[in-house]
Amino acid sequence: MNKRITIYDLAKMLNVSPGTVSRSLNDHPSISKKTKERVIAKANELGYKSNKFAANLSKQQTNTIGIIVPKLDSYFMSSMLAGIEKTVNEAGYNLIISQSLESMEKEKLNAATLFSSSVDAILVSLAYDTSSFEHFTPFIQHNIPLLFLDRVHHIPNCATLIIDNRLAGEEATEHLIQQGCKNLLYIGGNPQRNVYSDRFKGFKDAHLKNNFTVDASYYLESDLSRDSIGMIVAHLKSTNRKIDGLFVASDTFAAHLIKALVQGGYKVPEDLKIIGFNNDPVSELVTPTLSTIDYPGYEMGVLAGQSVISQLKGSINFKLANTITLRHQLIIRESTLNNK
Repeated sequence: MNKRITIYDLAKMLNVSPGTVSRSLNDHPSISKKTKERVIAKANELGYKSNKFAANLSKQQTNTIGIIVPKLDSYFMSSMLAGIEKTVNEAGYNLIISQSLESMEKEKLNAATLFSSSVDAILVSLAYDTSSFEHFTPFIQHNIPLLFLDRVHHIPNCATLIIDNRLAGEEATEHLIQQGCKNLLYIGGNPQRNVYSDRFKGFKDAHLKNNFTVDASYYLESDLSRDSIGMIVAHLKSTNRKIDGLFVASDTFAAHLIKALVQGGYKVPEDLKIIGFNNDPVSELVTPTLSTIDYPGYEMGVLAGQSVISQLKGSINFKLANTITLRHQLIIRESTLNNK
């Protein structure tokens, strides 16, 4: 492999100082046109390439932004990442994407790697089982902007970007009640995560608003994977309550559940009304089509990218920010509607 040409090599060949080579390549006004042309010609002849990474390090920046997400296999997450990447790329930054695979230990390794890579900022959507947050302390101590989005944790001097999951949960549940449901069940993920616990708070708000009984037994925890479908169906068949309405915290899981329930003899929505969350494309493909809450992933990504870039450019200060909240929307489809 040929040795990479450096400015020191060029300086030696041209019998000038490395500083003169550097200033010539950067079109500095203190260097004569003749010298610049001579340096550039030799650089082109030898295939010299500037080391932008090293140059940026000297300025205490790498023009890279890191993000840690739970998984890349959901429509919401891929949409959000597309919005982030488009925005930061247009601002001249590269995005380093890493997955925690729903593991706090993997999340810790990802955070350490991104810190060692000297990212200029970091965005995080927390893993399923994250219960401590010390692995983000180095970023805070070194004033590296840290933004939590979707699955968030409130840490001083760090901003969060979410939708109002509690209000969304209330609206989804209220819709089921308006359609005649009297025995509802919420199916969500780990209640340590804000997205699942806040939606259940909204679920309870709607119950209390309508003078319905609600307690912890109305929350059925699941990892929301296809492997859990059988457990959910078994629970519905064995419970003493005749469940007639389900609020499911994932469209994909809700779609698989509808398929399993129909195969098991249930009629949706006649026997059981179901509403999901996220407005994934699958919600319009499943039969019956799935009512849901629209969670604007791409827009969240764009706003996250804009927020981090603004922080890096000094336009905003995360230390003064708290929570940025996007709008959501209830979308009604066949899975919750009474027969015409």
